[in-house]
Amino acid sequence: MSNWKKHDDGKTAGGALIVADEQYGDGARITLKRGADFYSISLQLRGWIEHTSFAPTEADARREYRAMRSAALPIVELIDAGVSDIKVWEAISEFVRKFS
Repeated sequence: MSNWKKHDDGKTAGGALIVADEQYGDGARITLKRGADFYSISLQLRGWIEHTSFAPTEADARREYRAMRSAALPIVELIDAGVSDIKVWEAISEFVRKFS
């Protein structure tokens, strides 16, 4: 069972078309947007980072979205557990390497 929920009940606004927008508690948010020629997937870890990845097709973007969403959970758990900042940054660095 997933604890990811639609952000703002799915009500979002902006220049790009929002394809998916979810948040995990108060600590993380992931958004899939369709632009003119590409898709972007942005993950926010509140108080830590915002990382964006790009994909050429919707199928690729949805795969990346699911993978980033799953990979973010261990980082959120570290933050929630109050571990040292260095451990959190190590996990974030690995996440960024994987999704760049």
